[in-house]
Amino acid sequence: MSPMKFLAVLAGGALFGFGLALSTMVQPEVVLSFLRFQDAGLMLVMGGAVLVTLLAYRLLPRLLASPLLGGYFHQHVAHWNRDTLVGSALFGVGWGLCGVCPGPAIAGLGTGNWSLLWALAGIAIGALVQGLRAKA
Repeated sequence: MSPMKFLAVLAGGALFGFGLALSTMVQPEVVLSFLRFQDAGLMLVMGGAVLVTLLAYRLLPRLLASPLLGGYFHQHVAHWNRDTLVGSALFGVGWGLCGVCPGPAIAGLGTGNWSLLWALAGIAIGALVQGLRAKA
């Protein structure tokens, strides 16, 4: 990876983590109150993220011949199947039980919330079990 790409990825990750911490999405109790429809504040955060992503994925390939740091724009066709449905349901149940999503959990460690290590360990174990299941 070139130094420019490395710096771009580092800056993007820092911006993402700062945004998650600023929006309080790194606090499981805030996420759980959102999931219980008690606090709609995170709806603005998620809506803003979806809007920016939608615009970037739809407009940038039309405006630029290639990505700014080289390469090409990838097309990925999503295929819905039973595994997608079951996996998304399991992810949703896990998120609803503990109020932790992987990105905010990692960012939450930066705020000193070390109890998120338990959730990250569970996420890692779940990913490992699924990887082993996929190989079988």
